[in-house]
Amino acid sequence: MEVPEGIQSENFHFETGIMHDGAVEEEPLDVPFTPPLQIVMLIVGTRGDVQPFVAIGKRLQEYGHRVRLATHANFKDFVLSTGLEFFPLGGDAKVLADYMVKNKGFLPSGPSEIHTQRNHLKDIIFSLLPACQDDDPESKIPFKADAIIANPPAYGHTQVAEALRLPLHVFFTMPWTPTSDFPHPLANVKHHMGNRLSYNVVDTLIWLGIRDIINSFRRKKLKLRRISYLTGQYSSLPEVPYGYIWSPHLIPKPKDWGPKIDVVGFCFLDLASNYQPPSSLVEWLAAGEKPIYIGFGSLPVEQPQEMTQIIVEALNITGRRGIINKGWGGLGNLAEPKEFVYVLDNCPHDWLFPRCMAVVHHGGAGTTAAGLKAACPTTIVPIFGDQQFWGDRVHARGLGPPPIPIAEFSLENLIDAINFMLEPKVKQRAVELSKAIGSEDGVEGAVKAFHKHFHQSRALIVSNTKRGFSVRRLLHMS
Repeated sequence: MEVPEGIQSENFHFETGIMHDGAVEEEPLDVPFTPPLQIVMLIVGTRGDVQPFVAIGKRLQEYGHRVRLATHANFKDFVLSTGLEFFPLGGDAKVLADYMVKNKGFLPSGPSEIHTQRNHLKDIIFSLLPACQDDDPESKIPFKADAIIANPPAYGHTQVAEALRLPLHVFFTMPWTPTSDFPHPLANVKHHMGNRLSYNVVDTLIWLGIRDIINSFRRKKLKLRRISYLTGQYSSLPEVPYGYIWSPHLIPKPKDWGPKIDVVGFCFLDLASNYQPPSSLVEWLAAGEKPIYIGFGSLPVEQPQEMTQIIVEALNITGRRGIINKGWGGLGNLAEPKEFVYVLDNCPHDWLFPRCMAVVHHGGAGTTAAGLKAACPTTIVPIFGDQQFWGDRVHARGLGPPPIPIAEFSLENLIDAINFMLEPKVKQRAVELSKAIGSEDGVEGAVKAFHKHFHQSRALIVSNTKRGFSVRRLLHMS
């Protein structure tokens, strides 16, 4: 596999100023003072989806805000351990991950999956209103949100914001705003001419699949009028600000995104400082060269034993040491121990990846960010959703080989990927991007974006209240 030559180090300008809104400026943006607020974060997804919002929530606390993170019960202990308040949303993160892997994304692949997924989505959507206004489930301390932060898979966040007349700010780890620069990560678009249209197509497909649930939620729980099936949309309200959680050094803000869209940087949560690694891991790491990490996090894999065999053989043939993360997928069940392989149950990426020479993973946004921050050449094995998108971005920057779809995960392809990552020029690019990411503070960027848009959103709500608040007005239909 040939390493591309046409990627220059000057693509990365990491010593030129302060990063805000996806652009380098000499001075930070002027952010107005925001009094202490009660903020609810409505976050749906896997651990990798939740973790950046924990980092943002903790920083919001430092600004004096009270922050409630509402997400799946699977993450209750994790959220509470960070000092944030927790409120349970409907749905099970593991069930959601299983579904996403089986169906390669949000949309069901067959009739048998539709009923199960719709019930799952209904549980999530109908739990959003209590998350915004119910007392704390354990302390019973009253809570009433002043503002909502959400990610798009919460599905009903725009409806709740309308009903409660609260400022809403959407943050996400993958693009959800139409642009001509790249297609929607959930759309299979081969030609750049279809990039911008792909966002409307995905938005419409999701809306058509959940419109009856949304309208039931609006009528029964929110006491709002139904939205017309023809004029309604799932998420693309033009007045809602969006913040994107990735480094603008990796993906610059598209020129066709307006002032309500920010690219704030990756949002990292420090887990390494409190991590106590097992002595066996420390000793194994010290006994040889840096290993290659292989793992798929909280995503299940369909043939873990076969994949484990491929991984071990590839490491043996290339003469490299490797760490296999068992995760939820059940990797790493070896017939007999191998000196060059260490099987790991769980470990913070920000502790482990700086001790690795390269990483192979599913391409979740958070895992991708952690690997790039640690200057690790990266191979992405996409399973569903935005993972192919991140694999394409990594390869386009010369930081790793073309992504290997999970169905094409073979001994030959993995060996080629390892050899690609070990090329000195690939490591050089990874180091350059790592320095650029290290110059950013995505968490602070997210908080400043929230404060900046909060005042604008609240003023708009006041104006719309005087005129008669409606989704139609927000959609510029009246």
